[in-house]
Order: sequence, then C-alpha cells, then structure tokens
Amino acid sequence: MTEDTQPTPGDEPSPRVPIRIEEALAAAAIAAMGLITFANVLTRYLTNISLAFTEEYAIVLMVVMTLLGTSVAVVRNHHIRITYFMDRLSPAMRRRAELFALAVTVLVFLGLAGFGSLLVWDEYRFEETSPGLGVPQWIYTIWLPVLSAVIVARAAGRFLRVMRGQES
Repeated sequence: MTEDTQPTPGDEPSPRVPIRIEEALAAAAIAAMGLITFANVLTRYLTNISLAFTEEYAIVLMVVMTLLGTSVAVVRNHHIRITYFMDRLSPAMRRRAELFALAVTVLVFLGLAGFGSLLVWDEYRFEETSPGLGVPQWIYTIWLPVLSAVIVARAAGRFLRVMRGQES
C-alpha cells in the first residue's frame, strides 16, 4: 500500500461516530468466544461431558466479530485491494477507484442487509429454533442485517469524506 492509499498509524480517520464502539464490541465478542471455548474444554477435560451446544453461541459471536471488523476496516481504509494496479494509477484515478470500491461495498452490504432482513422475518414467522438449544433462530440471525446496515453507514460516510477531499 502506498502513502496515498493507506493512512499512517498516527493518522486516524475521524468519522462522526467513533469506531471505538465497534472495536469494543468486537473485543467483547472475542472474549466471550474465548470464555465459551475455555469452559467447554475445561468441562470436557474434568468431567468428560461436552458442552457442544455452546458452539451455537461461538459461531454467532464469530460472525458478529467478523462484521464488526469489516466495519472498522472500511472506516480505516484497510479493505482488500490489488495494490499492484492501484499504485500505478494517477492520484485522480486512484480516488475514482476508491469511490467505486466504496459504492460497490455499499451496494453489496445493502443487499446483505435486505436479504438478511427477509431471512430474519422468515425465521421469526415460521418459529424456527436452533438445533442445539432450541432458541429462536432469528435471535442469532438478526445480527447479519443489523451489522450490514452499520457497514453501509460506515462505507457511505467514508464515500462522502473521500468525495469532499477529507480523506484520500
């Protein structure tokens, strides 16, 4: 990555809503995953009983953590790109490519939020329950459209900042 496409470590982006929210939630999710896994291993080792049903929670927390990390990556301009080509573009073309990538990000996560909402509605309507615990499935699935909408907001905000020239 070049200096033009990546912020330097001291050059934090300044969105209106601080990204510390996503960072704290992602840290909480990974801590909960660690505790669940530790409890499962400890219980299995000491009692020969498996807490396999806790895997449902761990999987949901992993998805939540991934979506929160995606949100942070969008704000910090750490999304995946092919730098071989980006580094060879002029600054104006690099800016256009960045705007295009952000627009595509918004469209993809808008679709994910929309179709995820339909999935949540179907799970709620048909009273689907999880296989291990029998918890309503929509409680797990609701995080997909909610966090996809957060990513849309973050990408749209970054799009506007790049358009205004506040970020490169």
